[in-house]
Amino acid sequence: MMTVLSLWLPILLAAVAVFLASSVIHMMLGFHKNDVGAIPDERKVADALRPFAIPPGDYAMPHGHAREMHTPEFIRKMKDGPVAIITIRPNEPAGMGKSLALWFGYSLVVGAVAAYVAGSTLSIGAEYGEVFRVVAAVAFAGYSLAILQASIWWGRSWGYTFRTIVDGVIYGLLTGGVFGWLWP
Repeated sequence: MMTVLSLWLPILLAAVAVFLASSVIHMMLGFHKNDVGAIPDERKVADALRPFAIPPGDYAMPHGHAREMHTPEFIRKMKDGPVAIITIRPNEPAGMGKSLALWFGYSLVVGAVAAYVAGSTLSIGAEYGEVFRVVAAVAFAGYSLAILQASIWWGRSWGYTFRTIVDGVIYGLLTGGVFGWLWP
C-alpha cells in the first residue's frame, strides 16, 4: 500500500492538467456559454429586489418545509409563481482569482482522494491500464456525480448538468492518464 504523500507528483500534475483543460473548456471553447440565462427586464427585477438588502445566501421562493408543502396556501404560492431557487452573491466585482484558487485546491483534493483509493488497491509497478482505470473512475466521480443532485433536487438545468458531467469525464481521463504515466 502506498501513501497519498508518496503520490504527490501525480496529484499535483493532474491538478495542473485539469486546471488547464477547464480553462480551455470554459474560456476558449464556449461549451458553458448557455449555463445561465438572462432574466427578462433584469434592471426592473434588480431594482425591485434591491430594497430588501437580501444578504448573500441561497433562497427558495416560495419557501416552505416538508410539512407545509401540501397546504392550500403553499400550493397556491407554487401555482401563482414565480418558483425559484436564488443564490445571492456579495455586491462586488466578479474576481476570478479566489474562484480559480479554490478550483485548483478542489482539483488537488480530487487527486488526493484518487491517490488514496489507487494507493490502497494497486501495488507499486501496477500496469498503466490498471492505474488509469481506477484513478479515472474515482476522479470522474469526484468531478461529476454530485452535480446530479442540483438538477434532481434544485431544478438546475439538465443541460448544465450534462455539460458539467462531460467536463468530469475529461478531467477524470486526464487525472487517470497522469497517474498511469507517473505511477511508481
